[in-house]
Parts: sequence; C-alpha cells; structure tokens
Amino acid sequence: MTEEVKRLFRSREDRMVAGVCGGLAEYTNLDSTVVRLLFVAVAILGAAPGLVLAYLAMMIIVPEETMIEVSSESD
Repeated sequence: MTEEVKRLFRSREDRMVAGVCGGLAEYTNLDSTVVRLLFVAVAILGAAPGLVLAYLAMMIIVPEETMIEVSSESD
C-alpha cells in the first residue's frame, strides 16, 4: 500500500503576498479566501503581533511549491 505524504508549500498561483495562506488552504483542503479571512479575524481579535511573526516565519521556512514541467514529445 502506497501512502502519499502531504507536504506544506507556499502557493505559486494562489497568492496575495507570499503564498502562505494559499499553501495552507491547499494543505487543509479549504478555500483560500476562508484561510485569509481567518487570518484577518484572528489579527483583529488581538493576536496580530504573534500572527505577523508566524506569517513571516512561514514565509522564510516553508518552501515554495516547485513547477513541474511537462514536455510533450511530438513525433
């Protein structure tokens, strides 16, 4: 039985700033708008300094997803 490991990446296509929310949304199978709204809601509720530090840490630590090139061979 083969099990595929889920990995967290910053999104290249679904990004507003650095792709952190887009990557989290893809990892958790949520809509990226929901993740962004949660970030804003938590920031407004008073956890802004910690949230900003977490976001900056994820920008640095979490790798960006790689682009997979598909070559089409024509005969």
